[in-house]
Amino acid sequence: MNIKRVVIVGTMVVVMSFGGTSWNKLTVSASPVAKWSTTSVADEDELLVALNQSSDEELYEALYDGKSLQDIVTEHNGNISDVINLQVAQLTKQLQLRLASGSISVQQYEVQKAELRDIVTQSVRTSFSIE
Repeated sequence: MNIKRVVIVGTMVVVMSFGGTSWNKLTVSASPVAKWSTTSVADEDELLVALNQSSDEELYEALYDGKSLQDIVTEHNGNISDVINLQVAQLTKQLQLRLASGSISVQQYEVQKAELRDIVTQSVRTSFSIE
């Protein structure tokens, strides 16, 4: 598999996991990477629960430090299968919305859905360092 594709998809998976309501709530900060504001997000973020993280900031810092989602789960005694299943479910829902809106064909939907679990699993296990 192309590493560039893994990096792009992995980044998309992480970003999408923060929740759809956060897309329009980016905040400006002195940090070189934008942080998400979660003031309008529901009571508990499913990804934070699956990772046993207490806050977005804690997760953000761990990812910024180059840890993979698997590293984070291991450190916090979580279940990696829960993280993978959650992300596959969220991405499947997005694919279904794209199919329903007509932005992808049935064939594209089936191909992308068939690849989801493998891509997410590889992404969860991959760490990215920012240099």
